[in-house]
Amino acid sequence: MSTESADGDDLRDRISNFLRRNFPQIQMHGGSAAIQNIDREEGSVSIQLGGACSGCGISPMTIQAIKSRMTKEIPEINTVHADTGTAAGGGDGMGGGNVSPSFPGESSSDDDEGPQAPF
Repeated sequence: MSTESADGDDLRDRISNFLRRNFPQIQMHGGSAAIQNIDREEGSVSIQLGGACSGCGISPMTIQAIKSRMTKEIPEINTVHADTGTAAGGGDGMGGGNVSPSFPGESSSDDDEGPQAPF
């Protein structure tokens, strides 16, 4: 499954556009989605969710939706690997470990008592 042609970055662009178009809530909620790797021959892509996704309780559902929809919408993609980098045992350079989610408009202080209820 090689897409080696003048449009070599076309696949990367289509994946980025897919994420922006189908999952605007990632960015709206203070998260991010970055393409880590594309293997055109295998038809696989690795996505890293960061920011508020790292501590979000629904990020597993977001990951599952990305995996399901991307393979249907982008024919060159057969497999999607996605995670938030919060695996047990420390993390992977994305600040994993003991990371609290951040929320838009929230300011940090030294005496953090955790997130406040929205009501």
